[in-house]
Amino acid sequence: LFLPLAEKTGLIVPIGNWVINEACRQLREWHLQGHQSWSMAVNLSTLQFEQPSLVKTVLDCLERHQVPPEMLILEVTETTAMSNPDESVRVLTELTNAGVKASIDDFGTGYSSLLYLKRLPACELKIDRAFVKELSGESKDATIVSAIVALAKTLNLKVVAEGVETEAQRDFLASSGCSAYQGYYFCRPLPLEKFEAYMRERS
Repeated sequence: LFLPLAEKTGLIVPIGNWVINEACRQLREWHLQGHQSWSMAVNLSTLQFEQPSLVKTVLDCLERHQVPPEMLILEVTETTAMSNPDESVRVLTELTNAGVKASIDDFGTGYSSLLYLKRLPACELKIDRAFVKELSGESKDATIVSAIVALAKTLNLKVVAEGVETEAQRDFLASSGCSAYQGYYFCRPLPLEKFEAYMRERS
């Protein structure tokens, strides 16, 4: 309920801008602690993506917190990117020319034009969790996932699978050539202190 209400009232824009700034601030702290290889991914809402000031907002936050642009990944849903594909290409090109990385989120749920998909300067596609949930070697979802991975490889894009919850899902995705995964199988969302403790334990 929170996100639809924030979208409806327009509050999603200042909230989203705060999130970008906070992501850069926290990432700078981690880099100063010695984790220079860590990057941060931030989801952009449709309304936020359509703001004329988006590029300036992002670049100002990076400069303010002295974060290398390539360490920030902006995730835009396929539906958002395809709602105005020419403008999406322009905005994402401007951001990626500045060094920021772009990711196409929830891939497979919208209506992508392959003509525009090859023009979008993204570094990765994220397979929507809906295809991962019922994943098995014989399912239609497995065929779709394999097709998305093959398409991404052709376009030289990394593939990230969302919603991975079981070892069987992880194994199938790995055998299909998936680049990375996210989901409860690895870890549930954590507050900052617990996340840092979790990473210390893993290292």
